[in-house]
Amino acid sequence: MHLLIILVALVIAWSLRQHLPVLEMSNWQQRFERTLFLFLFPPLLLLMTAIAVLCMGPQGQMVGLQAGWFSYILAAAWLGIAAFFCLKLGWQGWQAIRRARECPKINFEGTDLRILDTEALFAAQIGFWQPELVVSQGLLKISREHLHSVLTHEQAHYYYRDTFWFFWLSWIRDCTAWLPNTNALWQELLILRELRADCWAAQQVDPLLLAESLLMVVSDRTLEPDIFCAALASYQVGDRLEQRINALLSPPYDITEPKLQSWSWFIFACLPLFTVVLHS
Repeated sequence: MHLLIILVALVIAWSLRQHLPVLEMSNWQQRFERTLFLFLFPPLLLLMTAIAVLCMGPQGQMVGLQAGWFSYILAAAWLGIAAFFCLKLGWQGWQAIRRARECPKINFEGTDLRILDTEALFAAQIGFWQPELVVSQGLLKISREHLHSVLTHEQAHYYYRDTFWFFWLSWIRDCTAWLPNTNALWQELLILRELRADCWAAQQVDPLLLAESLLMVVSDRTLEPDIFCAALASYQVGDRLEQRINALLSPPYDITEPKLQSWSWFIFACLPLFTVVLHS
């Protein structure tokens, strides 16, 4: 019976990811909520199913059907692999923070900056909940107005805690890379992250100036940020540069945090946990 529950969860997860809906490019809020749902719901359903099977154990019965060791070992193995990926990403993230903290620190207009010794144009938040803002020597040589717009964009990433949340999203991506369209949804989340930061920054600085800064920084790809970075010129979204420029030059738009009711699907992802009461 436990194996049947796992198979049902797999079929649902695979079906949801099989065909991605096409959303209007202008409907940023709906696009954001739909992408989060398709990216998170299938892995969470599988995770809750594995936890439920692990809690029920290999012995006993469920609605009259005998439990077995195969489903128990399968669930335990998947959870073990997920834990390994989490520890691996955590270690890599700590290494990135350690390297960032080795850079000298200065204060620029009341903001602490870590200075990277390179002429490449680079600025990024690096870390988890309290990231370090790292900028390059080369970036400090651009005009004060352009530098201010770049730093404002990075402040947006700090405001939304993007480095922290995308650490967990990258963990989910690694755990379910075998599901259909995982990478497509990941790329979509990255572009929406940057659009949201652009939107926030455009309320503080001139959008045209921010667009110019974006073009300047994107043109220099000497350094490429990794998953622990949130940067104006994230190379993962370089192919969607036109979207960001058009959004900055268009009338103001808004990508807010999903409303509480938009997270109601989380209850359905937890339904496998309720099957524990059927086990005896």
